[in-house]
Amino acid sequence: MNKKNNPVIFAGAGPGDPELITVKAMQALKQADLIIYAGSLVPEAVLCWKSKETETLSSAGLDLDQIIDKIQAYHSNGEKVVRLHTGDPALYGAIFEQMRRLDSLNIPYSVIPGVTAAFAASAAMNMEYTLPEITQTLILTRISGRTPVPETEDLETLAAHKASMAIYLSIGHIKKVQYILEKHYGSASQCAIAYKVSHPEETIIRTKIKDLTEACQKNDITRHALV
Repeated sequence: MNKKNNPVIFAGAGPGDPELITVKAMQALKQADLIIYAGSLVPEAVLCWKSKETETLSSAGLDLDQIIDKIQAYHSNGEKVVRLHTGDPALYGAIFEQMRRLDSLNIPYSVIPGVTAAFAASAAMNMEYTLPEITQTLILTRISGRTPVPETEDLETLAAHKASMAIYLSIGHIKKVQYILEKHYGSASQCAIAYKVSHPEETIIRTKIKDLTEACQKNDITRHALV
């Protein structure tokens, strides 16, 4: 096989614990010549699986052109490139735009899934999202902010289903989240804030919806958490 046919690998790093990465992703890291990882979202502890000779590069501060240029340079030399995303690359991973650019350059790629934070959180809480006669649906979503959400997927619309819900990337709008959840689930319903789940700093805060904002403020949680 022509070494230049080595596909670029988009791999899920999982939620943070190096042991929650898949075996397939671990092997890809071990064999990589270059790993471009998603800045502060992927803890450096996950890079423990790489070879000593592997070059690592944080994508924090890099724009799409710089990332693609780096990938192209290594790929053209027949070297193996891993683009390491937090959780599962398919969920808020922004891999679509990268893959389209690689398509335009005729650079092959493949994707290795990973454990997303919602499932690491449910494991940490010994909790099941789908319970018979209660709910058989799990909604993974975010509130509209700097990244807009389609009107048909507005949190208000989705919350009306009263299904199990994991809300990503929304702690910065926690007052609005609380208002919407109270309206549809009731102020006394239970919820949880999962902060840096599976990291050494993991904190799980169980609270009632009416106390959601207060719990975030009291524990100084402003990012890296889902509800």
